[in-house]
Amino acid sequence: MEQRVEKLLFSRRDTAEVLSLSVRSIDYLITAGRLPMRRVGGKILIPASAIRRFAREDHPEVVRKVSARPSTAAKTKGRAAETAANGFGPRSEAIDISSPLRANGRS
Repeated sequence: MEQRVEKLLFSRRDTAEVLSLSVRSIDYLITAGRLPMRRVGGKILIPASAIRRFAREDHPEVVRKVSARPSTAAKTKGRAAETAANGFGPRSEAIDISSPLRANGRS
């Protein structure tokens, strides 16, 4: 006679399969604190009770917010502005001598 043992803890992959989500979605839910987990050694395990509770709840919001992708022109313009803002783009040759510079090049 075969006895069946109910699992108490599930791996991220098993949890994803049970909830019909991706492993990445499970990671987002764990990070957001919406799905509790336990560490056992090097493994991340999710309690069966937490999986059942999550499955019973309504989840009107998305797992993670995905921003609308900008058009190619907006991407190029955004990159140029970002490059100028972070200081890794071409620099102008004007030197401001009104304030002394620190070792990191900032006044």
